[in-house]
Amino acid sequence: MKKMRKNSFVQGAFIATLGVVLSKILGIIYVIPFYAIIGSQGGALYGYAYNIYSLFLGISQAGIPLAISKVISEYQTLGYYKTKERAFRIGKRALTILGVICFLLLFFLAPVFAEIILGGVEGGNSPSDVAFVIRMISFAILIVPIMSVYRGYLQGHKYITPTSISQVLEQLVRVVIIIVGSFLSLKVFHQSLKTGVGIAVFAATAGALVGYFYLLEVVARHRKELKKQSSAITEPKVSDRQLLWKILAYAAPVILIDVTRSLFQLVDTFTLVKTMSNGLGYDASFAESIMSVISTWGLKLNMIVIAITTGFMVSLIPNLTASFVHKDMTDVRWKINQTLQMLFYFVLPMTIGLSLLAGPIWTIFYGAEASSAYGTVSYQYYVFVAMATTFFTATNTILQVLKEYKMMFTCLISGLLVKVLFNVPLIYGFSKMALPGYYGAITATILGFLLASIMGLIFLKKKYHVNYEDTVRRGMNCVAAVLVMTIVLALLKFVVPLTLTSRLMCVLVVMLYATIGAGIYFFITFKTKTAQMIFGEQRLNPILKRFPFLR
Repeated sequence: MKKMRKNSFVQGAFIATLGVVLSKILGIIYVIPFYAIIGSQGGALYGYAYNIYSLFLGISQAGIPLAISKVISEYQTLGYYKTKERAFRIGKRALTILGVICFLLLFFLAPVFAEIILGGVEGGNSPSDVAFVIRMISFAILIVPIMSVYRGYLQGHKYITPTSISQVLEQLVRVVIIIVGSFLSLKVFHQSLKTGVGIAVFAATAGALVGYFYLLEVVARHRKELKKQSSAITEPKVSDRQLLWKILAYAAPVILIDVTRSLFQLVDTFTLVKTMSNGLGYDASFAESIMSVISTWGLKLNMIVIAITTGFMVSLIPNLTASFVHKDMTDVRWKINQTLQMLFYFVLPMTIGLSLLAGPIWTIFYGAEASSAYGTVSYQYYVFVAMATTFFTATNTILQVLKEYKMMFTCLISGLLVKVLFNVPLIYGFSKMALPGYYGAITATILGFLLASIMGLIFLKKKYHVNYEDTVRRGMNCVAAVLVMTIVLALLKFVVPLTLTSRLMCVLVVMLYATIGAGIYFFITFKTKTAQMIFGEQRLNPILKRFPFLR
């Protein structure tokens, strides 16, 4: 039997990032045929189910792979093999129980959630439709938490490849069932919209099952390697309760971040359609179309930007942790600033570019009809949520690594309170200013994320003496480069218009604009030495040698 290869840190980081990126790519591409099948009303229905599901999923499994991985790695390193295996068994038992509890709550409270979301709104999806799709997706919570324990178990042994393969397999099966199942249901057998969407959300359960059985088979096949132990070490007594609390202590910060992010979405789920339909007199179907942008279609496109943060965090967490453990605070401060600078360098131009090209991008994914009706206007502003999310995630990850859990919690709750308190008032406020009312909900999200980020950065400045002067200076250089890029692209609109209906033409135009915009941005940031100051001239030497005009 072939032995599994353990992955080094660099290999592990690369494989983990590759798995995430492949999953994100699959998660973005499938929306093109999926939108064509279920439309905006189906997208809203799909989003209602997923936003509720994400909250319960966050409670039942977010952070568990990381927590199990840490515990397993710690005891494996110390040679406490029996304790390690007990931690694995306790993790499985605890997550199974928690998964069942969350499933039962979600399944039986589905009508209550549906009534909160759409009670009194007529003309779109009905509360019974929402309850049905919530119940269909609830079954995934029986599988995903226990699967996360197996992922953490293998990661703790430095076997990263199987966990990445399971992620890709899970997403691949999910995407295939979403597209094939909804197509057969709605286009071949002519079933109701709720049935088609119900099948699509049930794909999460099917994908999780495939990923789980794959991991189960890997662990069973390599049981001897994983349970290999030495009898030379006398293990200390660690009770089951101590092991459980240790797992929960490691998982809690990640769960908190994930649940808070889900609650931001949940505020819109519970208030947006009702406020726009009942309060402002919008047609219910139009209100749900906007909801579908925020909960499903726009959120998928925002993953293009948010995926960058995932890659950076994979690298930041171990490196920042190492510096913090060695009490090298100079390096900690430098890495915090470098992370913020690198994020800003990439995220700012991408966000502005996506906003400028919202029309053709929306047409590429969802068709010209959706673009002209509501897609362009809503997404060109909603994309800024992605930028706010990246800095929200980065700041809270830094606080987590530095073990500043109290401050992290304060930032998260403060940001969420802004969203809760200002969501509905801002919807009314924007409407009174003759602007789209839903811009208020988007603004409340951005303000909530920004407040949480700013509070965290101020805390880091006060306690760890992080100086942001260089970051601000280089950030302003990036802003100047983006401003020039924006002016040139705005002028280009007079030559190559963006009001297109052909998907092929939209692809070509987006490629043209992206090439010109990126060229201008990189040229300016290299010429002003901003890129070299952020990334280091030595790292950029291969690029500078190939393109000497950038010097």
